[in-house]
Formats: sequence, structure tokens, C-alpha cells
Amino acid sequence: MTDTFWSDVDRHLVRYSGAGAFVPEIIERAEGGFVYTADGRRILDFTSGQMSAILGHSHPDVVATVQRQAATLDHLFSGMLSRPVVDLARRLAGSLPDPLDKVLLLTTGAESNEAAIRMAKLVTGKHEIVSFTRSWHGMTQAAANATYSSGRKGYGPAGPGNLAIPAPNPYRPDFTTADGELDWRRQLDFSFDLIDAQSVGSLAACIVEPILSSGGVLDLPPGYLAALRDKCHERGMLLILDEAQTGLCRTGDWYAFQRDGVVPDMITLSKTLGAGLPLAAVITTEEIERTAHERGFLFFTTHVSDPLVAAVGNTVLDVLERDRLDHRAAELGAYLRQGLTDMADRHEVIGDVRGRGLLVGLELVLDRDTRQGSDELGAAVTRRCLDLGLHMNVVQLPGMGGVFRIAPPLTSTTTELNLGLEILDKAIGDITPKFLANPPTTT
Repeated sequence: MTDTFWSDVDRHLVRYSGAGAFVPEIIERAEGGFVYTADGRRILDFTSGQMSAILGHSHPDVVATVQRQAATLDHLFSGMLSRPVVDLARRLAGSLPDPLDKVLLLTTGAESNEAAIRMAKLVTGKHEIVSFTRSWHGMTQAAANATYSSGRKGYGPAGPGNLAIPAPNPYRPDFTTADGELDWRRQLDFSFDLIDAQSVGSLAACIVEPILSSGGVLDLPPGYLAALRDKCHERGMLLILDEAQTGLCRTGDWYAFQRDGVVPDMITLSKTLGAGLPLAAVITTEEIERTAHERGFLFFTTHVSDPLVAAVGNTVLDVLERDRLDHRAAELGAYLRQGLTDMADRHEVIGDVRGRGLLVGLELVLDRDTRQGSDELGAAVTRRCLDLGLHMNVVQLPGMGGVFRIAPPLTSTTTELNLGLEILDKAIGDITPKFLANPPTTT
């Protein structure tokens, strides 16, 4: 049966992850922080599925909600409304600072970013969109046009008016202070000098992640977001924050932007809102929504305001509030980072540990002094982790080595974190000696 499964994969499935292959395991079920394979292996999931299952897999409250809601009201004509949808909109607005009061419920992160960009263009009457060089906002048209971390080559011209600014990377700074630290203020000034030079006078919005996850877990320096907001508003641009991975308690706050005391013009949510189910949202101000409506805003999709996933979203908020998972993420995140920092004392190939809460990046390098990276090293450690029972996700981008995105469920226990740290420690110890003795092609 296993041979037939992989034969069917080769024969019938479109390979959709670029150069990456499918994980060589048949997954039969998942529960809590683990997935279970067809041959009986238990694998610790340090990525929460696709960075989404913040309550772990098959959380009993979510399971109960799906069973109940699917049996009563699952899907409606898109112009019809149900109580779960209105309840979730009210609660999301209540979790955010004023004036973020208007909510549109959709399915995926790409779709929510698509809707936000579409609304921004309509409201401002402009078309230019600014985003980071290491960004990931999705695979639909406008979202993909604003994505620069990968997937841009070979698909023809991007939409006109998409402009990129350098992502601030304190570990690999391009603009530096006298002591060698990232000079993000000078970098940001330079970035908008470039934007002003390239713009045709139609700057509509800037869309950014507070922590660039697919970009290598790059946390915006304190103060950066406020300065970016000011740059945008000086030019009549809207600021859109993509909190697909950082929203809803993962960073130790309900929303990552709260650390900086900055209120965006729009925020998009997805992954964590459905805890693994397809649910996303755009939240904006009454003023922006009113203007968009007056100008005929259209984003009428098959699954807009679906009741089943909206009910799940309400359950996710219930669990986050009841179990105070923002505090738990902060505590577990500190515990995890300490474990990784201790690990760095044992392994020279660990160049940097960064992130917030339970979204942590660990960057591997061949040499700490030169910060020379190796894609092969990260891939080899990933494979060894899987052999030992740990699923990891490594980001490999030009100019960087391997950066592990570590994002376990917020419901994880310290025992599970210890198991993950133990496996990762062993995998690095098993793999790195031959790499240091005979360095592979570097990046």
C-alpha cells in the first residue's frame, strides 16, 4: 500500500512547493503537538502544521465545534449572514484598539491580503504598493506581486506599481552604526528615498509583516514600525500589517504590533485565526470601510462569511482567552529561547537565535565570524531531525544559510519543548562535523 501511495503521488499530484519535495512520510492522524505516520512513528511538530495550529492538532474544543456546526449550518449564499460571523467580527474588533472596527471574514492569508490591497487602492485612488524584499504575502495576484522572498521568476511581468524596500536584518546589517549594529533609521530613510525616486506619484499602501517569517524570522527593531507608519502617512499611504503568523497570542501579545504602540490602517489575519482551518480576516476602520463601500468595493467570494469556520474562530478566541495563551506563549517562548541559546554554546554552527514568543528563528552558519551560510547544512539537519522524530521548517534564501522557523503550538508543554530541543541538539551534533571538515557550496 505504501508503494502504491507514493506511485500515486508521482503520477497524479502537482508539485507545488518550488524545488522542495514532499515530506517522505504518510501522515495518518495528528493530535496535540504530534503527527502520526502510517508506519506508527510519532513526530513532534515544531511548525504547528503550516504555522497555523496554535491550539495543537485536533483540539477537543475545535473538534466539538466543527461537529456541531457542520451538523447545523456549514455554508451559505455569500450574501446571507449568520450569528457566528457577526459574533466573530464583534469579538475581533473588541480585541483590537480603536478605530479598527470593521471586519471582513475570508479563507486564506493570500485572500485577506488581496482584499486589503484591493480596498487600499480603491480608497486612496492610487495603485503603488510597497513591501519588504524578504516578504511573503501569498500566491494570488496582488499578494504575490507584493511577495519578494521567492516565486517571482518565470511568471511574466508583475503588476505595475509594486516596489520593494530592504528588510531590516540585525544579524546581517546593510546600514551600520559606528559599533557595527544595524542602523535601521538610516536604512529606512534610504528606502523611502528610493521609493520617492521610483514612484509615479500613486503610492497607495505599504504591507509588511511585524516579524518576517518566511523571510528568516526577522523581527522589526523597536521603533521601526512607528517610523514606517510616519513615512507612509506623510505620503498619504495606508499601512497594512500582515499578522497571519504573528496575530492571536503567538508572540506573547495578542498582536505583534502592540509592542510598538502603533495602530495600522488595516490588519490581516489568517493561519492562527482558524487554528488550522481556512479562516482569514481583514480588519480596518469605519472611515476606510465607508469610503470603500461608497466607491463600490467588491470582494464577493464563495466562502466569504462562512458560518462553519467563523464558529471555529469564536472557539479559538474562547480558548485563547480562557487559557491565557498570550502569557503562556511569552513564558514558553522564553523557555525555548533559553534552550536554544544554551544549545548555541555547544554548537558553533548556530549563528543567531531570534524572534518573539513562540515564533523563534535559529540561523545556521559555517563560520560565526564571517556568518557564512550553507543551504546544504540546513537541509541536512532538517532531514536528520525528521529521522529522529522532529519536523522542522528551514528557510533558505539567497544570502542566508538555513534559518529554522520554530513555531510549536501555544498549548505545548515544557516536556514537548525539551524533546524538540533534545532532538535538534542531537541532529546538529550528528550532521555538522562533516560539514565543518569539508564545507559544501556556500551562500
